Amino acid sequence: MSIILEQLTKRYDGHPVVHDVSLDVRDGEFFVLLGSSGSGKTTILSMIAGLTPVDQGRILLHGRDVTHLSPQERKVGFVFQHYALFQHMSVAHNIEFGLRVRKVPAARRRQRVEELLELVGLTGLGSRKPHQISGGQQQRVALARALAFQPEVLLLDEPLGALDAKIRVDLRRTLRAIQRELGIATILVTHDQEEAFELADRLGVMSFGRLLEVGPPQELYRRPQTEFVATFLGAANLLVGQGTSTGVQVGPLHFPLPSTAEPAAGSGRVQVLFRPEDVALAATPETLGCPQLERGEVEESVFAGSFERLRLRLPPISGVRPIAPAVAFGGGAIMVEAARSQEEAAKFPLRSGDKAWVGVRRVHALAHPGLNFLVVTDGSPQAQAALSLAGQIARLAHARLTLLGYGEPAANLQSHLHMAKEQLGSGLAALHVKCATGGLAEAISREVDLQPFDLVVLGLQRREEDVALAELILQSGEHHLLLVPNRQSAPARALICVASGEPGKEDVLFAGRLVRHLGAEATLLAVLTEEENQPTAQSRVERFLSSGVRTLELLGVPAKTTVRSGPVRQEITNEVAMGGYDLLVMGAPLAKPDGRISLKGIVGQLLQVINRPILIVKSGLSY
Repeated sequence: MSIILEQLTKRYDGHPVVHDVSLDVRDGEFFVLLGSSGSGKTTILSMIAGLTPVDQGRILLHGRDVTHLSPQERKVGFVFQHYALFQHMSVAHNIEFGLRVRKVPAARRRQRVEELLELVGLTGLGSRKPHQISGGQQQRVALARALAFQPEVLLLDEPLGALDAKIRVDLRRTLRAIQRELGIATILVTHDQEEAFELADRLGVMSFGRLLEVGPPQELYRRPQTEFVATFLGAANLLVGQGTSTGVQVGPLHFPLPSTAEPAAGSGRVQVLFRPEDVALAATPETLGCPQLERGEVEESVFAGSFERLRLRLPPISGVRPIAPAVAFGGGAIMVEAARSQEEAAKFPLRSGDKAWVGVRRVHALAHPGLNFLVVTDGSPQAQAALSLAGQIARLAHARLTLLGYGEPAANLQSHLHMAKEQLGSGLAALHVKCATGGLAEAISREVDLQPFDLVVLGLQRREEDVALAELILQSGEHHLLLVPNRQSAPARALICVASGEPGKEDVLFAGRLVRHLGAEATLLAVLTEEENQPTAQSRVERFLSSGVRTLELLGVPAKTTVRSGPVRQEITNEVAMGGYDLLVMGAPLAKPDGRISLKGIVGQLLQVINRPILIVKSGLSY
């Protein structure tokens, strides 16, 4: 192997930006790291090159452990996105700079520069300055400079990102040809899927510092194993289904799986993926030639050169829950992405507003991840209540559960956790047990760094300290927080308090995702203050609530709305008491730019007076 990464980790301000990444890149392989901005791709390259120190793990290049070597000792060529050429030097002097630093004889430098100018297609341009050549040519110079001292591995950090489309296509071919000719192990970082597909022998997809999947491009595109990869690698239609012995069941519809696919039998809930090119469109069900989904209306038709892209709106299908394309808040339909050749489009022309039957030629089933809970317990009555409720919800939602014990001496804690496991009993999708060390907030932060959770569940004692702890827990990750004051059965009636706007949509969506597993009904409550109690504001709130009801109903949650006027805390307290609700859902205030969340207002006040479980939904937005 040319490049071996072993459990590579890098933290900034205590949070991992690269987390436990292990990877092998073979001799002569062109490997592409693909991911969105902030996923940790460039940090990995910087650690391999020696520009960023490693916190944990090892880096081996051609069998040498280079983890703690200087950049000059690693024999790594690095090409940056923005060229980083010396503007006062000629092209030739830029290329030979590294050789000059290494005190390579002048004759050998000149020979090497001529070889590289020919290799990258810049023969005769060695005397020009960078500003006298095009952006694409400057990037070729940067590549030649990285190759000048004959590195053992080549690292490319979005080298084509600053170029226009045509130049990018030409340079991709040049880059691939050079890499094949030299046979040098290469890692390229990009967020461009087309670039990744065209260049990669294998690619790895990253998200939030984790390397999720690795494989040949066509394998990851056709048969991804995770929802993120399925939706990140091109347009995807993704529905929740159920594995059967012969295929997958999506509501009342059955789709067979290819004989080469792993059977879905016994796998429980699955996610059913079909790409736009797997969608068939016809005027009648009989002419589809494949399992039919529904009759839909064309919402959008886009000419895309050699093919046509369409988006179709299908009516709700009983028992079918869409994941992608995401349903717009308030939408009551299932959206399907389709792509077809211009020849197919000419045979059956479709424009916006036209109707067509939608079929699916081929599907791929991947395991449905379900929800993931972290339950915190110290053996107190409130912790016992949280444990009991979390267990009930986890069984109904087929959720994975991690039990984190804290606050007792090690021997007592082990005994308590053993009893807690017995209390939870069987029927959980997965159960892991861990012991916390140090402060509780720090222990939770460490756990959410190790793996993402949807929900942290904690006993609530209704003290001021609970508010400060809740703030720290919400700040430690992207999870939501369920606080439980006393024992009760799984909620049957949820009160979801919302304010119209984007954060309110997130409150409704996560609450719906959780409540649907409980078979509970929901009420959407909006409280109008004196300033908001005007006809225009009332109309806006009513439209938002109506959209929320449609969204919940598409998730399978029966819902209604209520609007109150007056002091927010008092009106919520009154509604909880009068309506017999056994779950209160509140949105957390938006995080400040530094990531801090303050619950000192309405949410914090309600934590100390409401004697019901309170779900605090954290928004992905911030001030």
